[in-house]
Amino acid sequence: MKKLVLTLFLLSGLTFGQFQTALNPNEGMLGGGFGLTWINGQAFYTVHVNPEVAFANMGIGLDLNLEFGSDGKLRTENFNEITDYLSIIRYFRYGHKGDPVYFRIGALDYATLGHGSIMYAYNNSPSYDARKIGMELDLDMNQFGFEAVYGNFLQKGVIGGRAYVRPVKFTPLGSVPVIGNLEVGATAVSDFNPDAAVTQSKYDPTTHSYVPDNTGSVTAIGVDVGLPVLRNSIIDFDLYYDFAKILNYGSGQAYGAILKFHGLGLVDVTAKLERRNNGDHYIPSYFNSMYEIERFQMDTATGYVQSKVQQLANAQTSLGNGWYGGLLVKVLGTFDIVGSYQRLDSAPESGILHMSTNISPKNVSFIARAGYDKINIKDEKDLFTLDDRSYLFAELGYKPLPYLIVSMVYNWTFTPVRDADDNIAGYEPQKKIEPRISLAYPINL
Repeated sequence: MKKLVLTLFLLSGLTFGQFQTALNPNEGMLGGGFGLTWINGQAFYTVHVNPEVAFANMGIGLDLNLEFGSDGKLRTENFNEITDYLSIIRYFRYGHKGDPVYFRIGALDYATLGHGSIMYAYNNSPSYDARKIGMELDLDMNQFGFEAVYGNFLQKGVIGGRAYVRPVKFTPLGSVPVIGNLEVGATAVSDFNPDAAVTQSKYDPTTHSYVPDNTGSVTAIGVDVGLPVLRNSIIDFDLYYDFAKILNYGSGQAYGAILKFHGLGLVDVTAKLERRNNGDHYIPSYFNSMYEIERFQMDTATGYVQSKVQQLANAQTSLGNGWYGGLLVKVLGTFDIVGSYQRLDSAPESGILHMSTNISPKNVSFIARAGYDKINIKDEKDLFTLDDRSYLFAELGYKPLPYLIVSMVYNWTFTPVRDADDNIAGYEPQKKIEPRISLAYPINL
């Protein structure tokens, strides 16, 4: 897999292969379907079951995906680890991100701590064939609080948290606008996976096993300050500053602004602009949406290793500084349009693009859903070539009935590559094309 420089930004709730519905309290969706999919050119018959329910502040979503070959045998890549069975429960949640109490267990699609300088849009299950069970837990007590993320319950992996305090809240000035909500935080994230710190490895083709040079952990720590300059029913405007350090490597800082415009239910806009100043041996948003893929890749034929920590060791100040910008537009509460782009000042192959949209209004007979991410973009010709630097999901469908969808689905994602001992030695791109008939029947609880 080619060198990955920065984070992919997933601002929306997009999960490749499946969009989660935004249910209101005491609503449910009885979902499922069947189709014929081609995975890297091989045909499989598919059956999907993905109901969701939301009641009070809680929600639960199931996700069962069965793929049968032309011989009638079940494709076992989805069911060769215990997490594959547990992950049929895609998620259970209480509340939403930003609420005083938020809890989620299951697939983590875009977990973020603070402003995201250390962990931003972390995805614990970038491959449908190797899903994991993780957890998010946030608690806001007004004067102080914390955020926590655990990547994988059944294996050593990513764990992190951020504690914060609003010091002025402890004084009589706590109710004063602007300074009353001043927030100071501290973040720590570690990866205890045995391959987290591997920079090279000795591979024995006889035993089909490898001995890594380092089985230690990778840890990043940071501090941040956030100041909500403006708060009213129409506009929210925040300024922030972050400093982060990856232990035994380098450090960096980021400062930026977040603007939220609430257009009375017609148009809502969220915009973020950030300047990143990065020192030697430092990568901002180190734990990102593709971290589980970037962490460790090994070619079992040659023993050649590529890893995220290698990128960290090679990162130089002259290439590290850059800009990041993101935009989210919600129109009439009906569909979202998301875009973001970032590039380093002096690195011609550092462009990172994210685009997504979800157009599925009620009482309309069509749907259009798409998401695209590309990293290490060289120039305009490189924007839309699909390779090991790309994610793509697209679905275009028609509703002959309000609860029935006939669609074509295209996925460019990843599948794990396993060694002789059935351990994951890396990932490779996977192409899936599927004509699908889906049921999406709303129910009231």
